Amino acid sequence: MLFLIFHGVLIMACIGHILLRRYRQPESRVAWLIVVLVLPYLGALAYVLLGQTSIGRKRIARLQQAIASLPRPERAPGWEVSADAPVIPDHHAPLFRVGESISGYTPVGGNQAQLMADSDAAIAHMVADIDQAAEQVHLLFYIWLDDHNGTRMAEALMRAARRGVTCRAMVDDLGSRTLIRSALWQALMAAGVQTRRALPVGNPLLRMLKGRVDLRNHRKILVIDNAISYCGSQNCADPAFLPKARYAPWVDAVMRFQGPVVRQNQHLFASDWMGSGGDDVAALLRQPMPPAQAGFTAQVIGTGPTSRNSAMPEMFETLLYAARRELFITTPYYVPSGALQAALCASANRGVDTTIIFPARNDDFAVGAASRSYYEGLLTAGVKVYEFQPGLLHTKSLTLDGEITLIGSANMDRRSFDLNYENNILLCDRAVTAQMRARQQQYLADSHIITLDEVRGWSMGRRLWNNTLAIVGPVL
Repeated sequence: MLFLIFHGVLIMACIGHILLRRYRQPESRVAWLIVVLVLPYLGALAYVLLGQTSIGRKRIARLQQAIASLPRPERAPGWEVSADAPVIPDHHAPLFRVGESISGYTPVGGNQAQLMADSDAAIAHMVADIDQAAEQVHLLFYIWLDDHNGTRMAEALMRAARRGVTCRAMVDDLGSRTLIRSALWQALMAAGVQTRRALPVGNPLLRMLKGRVDLRNHRKILVIDNAISYCGSQNCADPAFLPKARYAPWVDAVMRFQGPVVRQNQHLFASDWMGSGGDDVAALLRQPMPPAQAGFTAQVIGTGPTSRNSAMPEMFETLLYAARRELFITTPYYVPSGALQAALCASANRGVDTTIIFPARNDDFAVGAASRSYYEGLLTAGVKVYEFQPGLLHTKSLTLDGEITLIGSANMDRRSFDLNYENNILLCDRAVTAQMRARQQQYLADSHIITLDEVRGWSMGRRLWNNTLAIVGPVL
């Protein structure tokens, strides 16, 4: 009898919490209810450990304190002169208003960008810029390996630190755990590079009692001398990506930015750095802005579990509904909300030329299967679905009507929506968008088109597998 009472109280308590928790999407509630009802005790334990999206009260307080102490980029001396008035067509203005509502960064003009040729070229440009640094280098990566490219980056930082440049390097504690345990990490510190670990795990069991252990900092940021910044999908590693070499090469896209948008990336890095216990870097945001240069409008969009709810999916959905002629997307991980799937279908249904490319072989089998469960709905609506063949297409990119580009670290999946800290840059410029669109076309040339007949010909077992994993996607 006592066992039955305990069983009933446990299940009802979990169900009550699932139903009452704020900002939970209906499909997420349903997924957790299924888990708890099918596996009562394991499900309840999983919900306690993984059902929340909190990094812990102390971490939240420290992050909020850091953000509150940082001056906003637009308050820097000379900002009004340096940041040209943003030039945005009226029909695109709402996109930037949504971006501003997420992380507070206003759209700013006077920016320039260059799309790197490939992953190795991106690292080479970063190293060259670090070798020219005069004052400071700030670096944040989710994954940093001690392979060829990772070592090149570390050596560049050590050279800079030895000649008196202030270097601050930050990595995600889980994503870069191999580097943190390596001799290269120790060499960085010995050379004078200041280092921090984002969201340190420590004892996993104790960490789970304070906050969800798999909430990660997925950002990729490099800022040099308050003048140059990089943004894109690439981690600090070789394209061969040895931990998952059988999916190689990993194909990424990175842009090198100059202009006022760099100061916004600096602010985003500073909030992460100081929020993780790093020294106060607020003075860098008070430095006078350089003279104005001709350029395009851009805006940094930083999201995460401590941002406002549903920020990243709302940004994606707004972009999808804004498309008038053409929409082209590349993403390695696609586990959308119902609203995002509907927005993508609506794009094709209203006559927009809509294309999306996924990797043919996904390094996450569950995400790969869940993604394919959405193919039939996309294809029925008229979305052109492709799978990239040569390796793992890791680029997260979106181009819209030949004018708008979104590039950064965010995927179209639940992790990027709810669990990861992400950074992206939204820009309005025909020339830069043409560069990104040409790269997307290169990906298309190496991709296989998926047809509706092909998907409808999948076996019952394959469809069962895909659809089952899609149901538990909100849990994962």
